[in-house]
This record gives sequence, C-alpha cells and structure tokens, in this order.
Amino acid sequence: MRVISGSLGGRRFNPPNNLPTRPTTDFAKTGLFNILNNHFDFSELSFLDLFSGTGSISYEFASRGTSRIVSVDQDRGAVEFIRKMKEEWKIEAIDIVKNDVFKFLAYNKEQFDVIFAGPPYPLPQIDELPGLVLDKKILKKNGWFILETNQHHKYPQFTELMQVRNYGQTHFHIFSPEHGLKELD
Repeated sequence: MRVISGSLGGRRFNPPNNLPTRPTTDFAKTGLFNILNNHFDFSELSFLDLFSGTGSISYEFASRGTSRIVSVDQDRGAVEFIRKMKEEWKIEAIDIVKNDVFKFLAYNKEQFDVIFAGPPYPLPQIDELPGLVLDKKILKKNGWFILETNQHHKYPQFTELMQVRNYGQTHFHIFSPEHGLKELD
C-alpha cells in the first residue's frame, strides 16, 4: 500500500496481515482524491476518518496538508498501526481515537469539513451511517460526508446525496446538507 500524493506521496506502508480491514484500493483512492482536489483546499480542512483501518485515507489527507485529522477505529491492532505510522512519518495532524464508531458519533460534538466512512461492507448498521452523520450536524457548512460501500447499498431517500462514484467494486456516496442533489463537476 502507498500514499498517492502530497508530501508523503510514494511512501509505502505494510499493515500486519492479521488486521480485520479492507483497505480502499489505490485505484478507488486516486479517483476519490481527484474529486476532492477539485473542491477543497486541503490545508483549510478538518477531517474525520471513521473505520480508519490501516489509516490509508488519513495519511492521504495529512500528506496534502490537512492540519486536523481524527481517525476512529475500535480494533486495537489498527489503532496501534496508525499510531506507529504517525510516529514513523512524524504526522502531527492525526489524533487517534480507539472507539466503536457508533459510540463515537453518539458523543462527538466537533464539526468537520470532510467525514469519510469506510466500514466493513457486511456491517449490519452500514445503512444507518448517512442518517447518523447528517442528523448529528457534525458536518460544517459545505462539508461532505463520503461513505464507501459496494454495489449493494443505495441511498435515494437522502436529498443530501450529491452523487455516487464507482471505481470497480467500490462505490463512494457523497452527501452534503448544503448541496442536496447538486451534481459534481
């Protein structure tokens, strides 16, 4: 696995094989960050990474200059790996929270510009995530919530859904309370 672009671009990281994660592919990650690059100045963002796993998405935001990153995962091995990479690469911007994502969302009051959730695809509560994030009002004005799923998840009931981007088996559902139903360029 590698960081695609930015100050850490090209750096490789090798998470332990026993982590219960499904990392976002480089192909999907490249597509997602091409979209984000056209809409955000990373140096001005705050970012919440739910189901952080290996930390891959958090590293991409850090590499592009995001100064406030919160990475949440309940798996001890994942949290230890992110902490190891944070120290090894001297990434000051990442705060790591070892907690169940749903418990974190219940008590979190901080708002973020971008929230990314890459949950396990078979997670029974996966379809609850858009409502939880949007109802909690933890997105800043013009913020985006990006939910990574496979092709079996659809969210037409949300007017905040701006678009779905497909990269092979990976689907990114992009929600924004301020831009409901607006197409991305």
